[in-house]
Amino acid sequence: MAGESRAPFNRDRDHREPQTRVNEQIRLSPIRVVGANGEQVGVIPTAQALEMAREAGLDLVEVAPQEKPPVCKIMDFGKFKFQQKQKQKDKTKAHQQKLKEIRLRPKTDMHDVETKIGQARKFLEHHDKVLVYVMFKGREVQHTEEGKRILHLMREKLIDLAKIEKEPSLEGKRMSMMLAPK
Repeated sequence: MAGESRAPFNRDRDHREPQTRVNEQIRLSPIRVVGANGEQVGVIPTAQALEMAREAGLDLVEVAPQEKPPVCKIMDFGKFKFQQKQKQKDKTKAHQQKLKEIRLRPKTDMHDVETKIGQARKFLEHHDKVLVYVMFKGREVQHTEEGKRILHLMREKLIDLAKIEKEPSLEGKRMSMMLAPK
């Protein structure tokens, strides 16, 4: 073991992405060439396309190797790689859905309920779930129809961008309803 030199462990070796061929790495000829401004140049020999790219001070990049003939574009390869990396980064930034709660009381004024509906609308537009519940205190629990009325009003106002995940139900002194974005 001592004295043996081993190659460093390379985590990327197993799942490499197919490499994009650039300039001299493109060996097939002829190729279909797209100019630097997006104009179609046509099917030309690879050597001629490389010469055109050098004259423009850019690179010849293979963008569709599976096509017959392969499609290559004259562009700045460094800028292309940067844009690809940015696209990949944007894909990995997925929104984590959260559960937002909105609390109401049976005696909540109509204007305040409208404000809570606006809050729920913002949460749903941001792709979060909303748990709406009406809290009853003391003898208010005898008037559950008032809580149902508030929850049904919220459901009617938000039905355009929400689906009902859990219908209004009474659990102890709390009546709740779950809304999820469509």
